[in-house]
Amino acid sequence: MAIVSVTEANFEQEVLRTELPVLLEFGAEWCGPCKTVAPELEALSRELEGKAKIATIDIDRSPLIAREMGVRSVPTFFVFAQGRPVGGQEGALQRAQLREMLEPFLPRARGALKAKEVAELLRRGQISLVDVREPPVFQRAHIAGAANMPLEEIENRLAELHMLGGAPVLYCRGGDKAKELSERLNEQGIALSFLEGGVLEWEASGFSLERPD
Repeated sequence: MAIVSVTEANFEQEVLRTELPVLLEFGAEWCGPCKTVAPELEALSRELEGKAKIATIDIDRSPLIAREMGVRSVPTFFVFAQGRPVGGQEGALQRAQLREMLEPFLPRARGALKAKEVAELLRRGQISLVDVREPPVFQRAHIAGAANMPLEEIENRLAELHMLGGAPVLYCRGGDKAKELSERLNEQGIALSFLEGGVLEWEASGFSLERPD
């Protein structure tokens, strides 16, 4: 999805009435840091195509909106969700920081759980993790306390899943395979959640893996 150019004429249509969350950059042609951020916005727009709208507005061409939003410097970023501003930051942010602003408002797949949510549910004893990778990979490193049921065996071991101590949550290396299996079983009426981003996201969020000697 291309970055949307917002003006005072189309602000209501493009930002306030859209169903998708919107990341709106207030910038200007003379703004050096805005030029630095431009490739980050382009990359984020491609990454979140269909999930969020990335837009820019020139404060010199649309001063009224800039004043109404209290913009004091450029670039300044605001996130809009369901027609209202829900967060904002100033400065030349990187793509990861921009995505973090949008993250709470992005549409999520059914059963998707983020690493921090999984960690909290584990702490409460409400879930049981199921590693769907091959046994040799599981043996090298896995999330502490996880059971190992390889992907191709899960559908023949559903009874075992529901005999675990808590609601089963599947995970794999990057999240895609666990997501696909979870979606397929959910369609059959078997409720299963999965760790979004898998082991990679778990570690990226600051959580450790158990590595048996």
